[in-house]
Amino acid sequence: MSPRALEFVIPGDLQAATGGYGYDRRIITGLRALGWAVAVHTLDASFPAPTEPALRQAQELFARFADHSLVLVDGLALGAMPQVVVPHGARLRLVALVHHPLAMESGLEPRLALKLARSERRALEAMRHIIVTSHATKQALGPYGIEPGCVSVVEPGTDEAPVTQRPRGAVLEMLCVATLIPRKGHDVLFEALSTVPPHWHLTCVGSLTRSPQTVARLRAQLQRLGLERQVALVGEVRAQALAQRYAAADLFVLPTRYEGYGMAVAEALAHALPVISTRAGAIPELVGPNAGLLVEADDVMALRAALERALNEPELLSRLAAGAQVAGSTLPRWQDCCSRMSRVLSEDPSDHGRGQ
Repeated sequence: MSPRALEFVIPGDLQAATGGYGYDRRIITGLRALGWAVAVHTLDASFPAPTEPALRQAQELFARFADHSLVLVDGLALGAMPQVVVPHGARLRLVALVHHPLAMESGLEPRLALKLARSERRALEAMRHIIVTSHATKQALGPYGIEPGCVSVVEPGTDEAPVTQRPRGAVLEMLCVATLIPRKGHDVLFEALSTVPPHWHLTCVGSLTRSPQTVARLRAQLQRLGLERQVALVGEVRAQALAQRYAAADLFVLPTRYEGYGMAVAEALAHALPVISTRAGAIPELVGPNAGLLVEADDVMALRAALERALNEPELLSRLAAGAQVAGSTLPRWQDCCSRMSRVLSEDPSDHGRGQ
């Protein structure tokens, strides 16, 4: 086996416009540029609620891997298939890539959350090592009984972005970049905006097909609140168009209930955009004290107050934009991220004391 060969197991569509898949794509490209032979293996899109055929497909895939192969498994699939990975814990060099624990997804019934937590813990116990995308996610794995020395943090990178001079117009242009699913908290944002003076416009970029029920509820909410003209749900956009959205905005808003890292927040900071978001996951570490205003998740009143401050205090917005520029300049670049991933994967996973 070549020490630079990697089998990367990913569920669903690698080209999907989410932060997790974006991270995977950049890692694959970066590792290949560093001399790794990365073979990508795509599992069924039903994960993290796999069908029986999806599990059989996964079992057949892992059975085909040669002994001692280095296999990196995306956590979106890993936590839902311990029965697939555990039998190979001693034969393969298994490494997990956890963006955030499956059981921490919003809107799960308590029984399902408990089932996912048990399943994920069992799967993680079969890993030689675990890679996470933030220190917050590393801490979140504590209840799973994972020793800190078995976990490495490889934060996402950012691309260098031109800093745009944004003369403030009569309307505050806000941007939210997030798939429309319950965890992202669009419902809280819309409720918070319902009584904010109408000198603003919000553009929501993110998939409208991942959770049709959520989208239907949000459209009904906008209609009920009379916000259809002030809030645009534009769906997914290409990278160049998204960069233009960042450049045209005055403020980035993400009312998320939980984030493993918050790649969209990092992108906003790279564009020197001030941020209003929540104290969820790694976001406080990203934004710091000077680049934005953070509130507790699901706190409509606090979010509304922060939005009103951004609308009514131009000096505050300018000060936060300056802080965002400083924060963005300190973020790691993708080259740094991929180099660190390469170093972590190059270590002998058995040194970390995992495996069966």
